Order: sequence, then C-alpha cells, then structure tokens
Amino acid sequence: MKTDLKFDFIVDKDDNTLTVEREFAAKRQLVWDCHTKAELLDRWFAPKPLTAKTRSMDFSEGGHWHYAMVTPEGQEYWSRLDYQTIRPIDNYTAVDGFSDDTGALNPDMPRANWDVTFSDHSGHTIVRTVVTYASADDLEKVIAMGMKEGMTSTMERLDELLLTLAV
Repeated sequence: MKTDLKFDFIVDKDDNTLTVEREFAAKRQLVWDCHTKAELLDRWFAPKPLTAKTRSMDFSEGGHWHYAMVTPEGQEYWSRLDYQTIRPIDNYTAVDGFSDDTGALNPDMPRANWDVTFSDHSGHTIVRTVVTYASADDLEKVIAMGMKEGMTSTMERLDELLLTLAV
C-alpha cells in the first residue's frame, strides 16, 4: 500500500466544520463506486475492528443509506445518511445522523451536512469531505467520540479494498 497518500483532517471551530481530504491510488469511478454502492461500503466503511452492515440503501436524491457499524461482539451502532444532491462521479451532499435499527434518528446526537467531492489527481483520486455541524458543541462531541481516529482507520480500509478491486 502506498503510504505517502495525502491525508488532511482540518477542524475549523469558527465554522463548525471538519474537512477531510484524502488521496486514493485508484481511478475516480472506482472510488465513487466504493462510496455509493452498499456492497462495497459494507467492505470498508467502519474503523477496525468494526464492520459495516447495510440495512437499506437508495442512492438517489431524496434517498438514504441506513447502516450499522458492528463490533466484533455484535453490538450495533446505527446511522442514517439522507442524500440531497448527486452529481455522478463528481459530488454528493447528504445529511447524516445517528439512528436506531429502524432508521429513526436519535435527537440527542448531532446531525451534520456532508459535502463530498471527487477529483482526479495524477492518476489518483482526491476525495474532499466537508462535514458541517449545527454548533461548536456538536463538533466537539464528535471529535471527543474519536472522529479523527475513526476516519483514519476507515480510509486505510478503503485503501486495502481498492488494492483488491483495481486489478
């Protein structure tokens, strides 16, 4: 695995945003597919040692992805991503939130707006994700929950998956 791939994790407490910019050693279409197809998301979208499990997915404007991150002991942490706009292989926007196993959102946990952009860079793909929270408290809450460590591990999992798919 190439270890010098770009990875920036920027916290902006003035704007309540996290910006994650990550380079992947794969073509944009493949990286897009890994972000937008349940069977591929289930193979990487959770930090180790957790795994991802999709309950339902409708990748369309107004659709959603309802999934869990599952511990090795079987405990499930459910979330829901509601898709707002989709520009194939370039960008999508969505609103995420913690939910229960039925997809009902947890009002006590932060929701965030996601703006995910895919671009070509020297035969690789750059994915830039800007996550905007409603308040500084919400931003602090997800940072304290280990967002940076979780995102780092999750991106490494995507690297590993891409190596098996890009043949």
